[in-house]
Amino acid sequence: MSLHAPGRRAVHRTLVAGVPLALLATLAGTVTASAQTPGAEAHVTRTATLGDIPLGRFSNTLLPGTVTDDRGVDLGGIGSDIYPAGRQGEFWTVTDRGPNGQIKVDGTKRRTFPVPGFDPAIVRIRVSGTSVKVLQAIPITTSRGKAVTGLSNQASRDEAPYSYDAKTPLSYNPNGLDTEGIVRAKDGSFWLVDEYGPSLVHVSARGKVLTRYVPKGLGLRGAGYRVVEALPEVLLHRKINRGFEGLALLPGGDLVLAVQSPLSLPDQDAGEASRTVRLLRFDTEKRAVTAEYAYRFDPVEVVDPSEDDTSELKISSVVALGGERLLVEERTDKAARLHEVKLDRKANILGSRWDKEATSPSLEQLENPAASGVRVLPKKLVVDLGKVAGVPGKIEGVARVDRNTIALINDNDFGMTDGSGAFDAQGRLVDSGIETTVTYVRLPKSL
Repeated sequence: MSLHAPGRRAVHRTLVAGVPLALLATLAGTVTASAQTPGAEAHVTRTATLGDIPLGRFSNTLLPGTVTDDRGVDLGGIGSDIYPAGRQGEFWTVTDRGPNGQIKVDGTKRRTFPVPGFDPAIVRIRVSGTSVKVLQAIPITTSRGKAVTGLSNQASRDEAPYSYDAKTPLSYNPNGLDTEGIVRAKDGSFWLVDEYGPSLVHVSARGKVLTRYVPKGLGLRGAGYRVVEALPEVLLHRKINRGFEGLALLPGGDLVLAVQSPLSLPDQDAGEASRTVRLLRFDTEKRAVTAEYAYRFDPVEVVDPSEDDTSELKISSVVALGGERLLVEERTDKAARLHEVKLDRKANILGSRWDKEATSPSLEQLENPAASGVRVLPKKLVVDLGKVAGVPGKIEGVARVDRNTIALINDNDFGMTDGSGAFDAQGRLVDSGIETTVTYVRLPKSL
């Protein structure tokens, strides 16, 4: 089966989840050189771009018949995270839930899923010159090998899913995953984090969901895989579309999970105004959360001088640096800063009153957590990416290449924009022109 349309580059054969399948070609991009002179300042050393791969061909090669009409959308969204694959220039990445947007109808925003059959996938890539090559793709499936899809899980807590034009309601799917962070364990299995639950998802090397760990009290029913309520109940207050986004694998095997935004505790207004977000530590042997930490964002105008809305602050990536050290990304859609953070056992709030939804004021409402006895994780700035020429917007994945170099990957949202103009009169995508890129940045100091 050919996976290229007329005028596109030819493709080659490889193994996808152990099955020989026609996969995806060497894809050319354009170099974006840094305007800075290499030296004392951080600077871009390379930019590689993912070329056009029709989303329908990509999806149906992995799971035949899942996508009937891709509406002209190309593969994108693989920039949800990036993790070293063990060979120079190679990385594991993961898509999010697929093409999605918002259209306002009668004054209310509706969440659209233009390609509802799309199945999130783990994608292995190689940065080669100015292009990003797809080497392997693994669909994320139920225990029986069926697509999990990226559709909303529950009517009680997730946005209602609609067709591309926001006119036709779609069915909820308890299997659906909005995957974000990714790491690979020594046994070849993967750990992912998801925004819906929010949840931590253990996936086999072939893509089957082994277990999905969710907050206590979530009550998710009907999933085609094992669901365990093992995460703190307070996480039920996650902001819609702002569940877990960052994930790191510590040297000893523990995981660190980052909630993307402050919890809506006690209500949405409190979460929108807060600069305090939570990180969790998960023991992969005990399969239990062993610590919870408070992390404090910088003021939004410090992270992004063009922004004055605190609710735009997010954590999108967490990287293990060795020992108990982490690299944490604070960002808006236009700017990002990376901080070195050290986990502090004395800062553990798991099981404390700050871990209870009834506590008033809540952790999120504290203007000065330290004054209330909350030890916030200490941090120091490593690099302000907003000041590095050549770094694109909406960086969601960060990987350590060597002691002085990091790789960044952006989320291009599958070339989609919000609003009724996202598709033309024939229902075909009006592409934003934003590409998926991997950008290497040389740092002035070793990590």
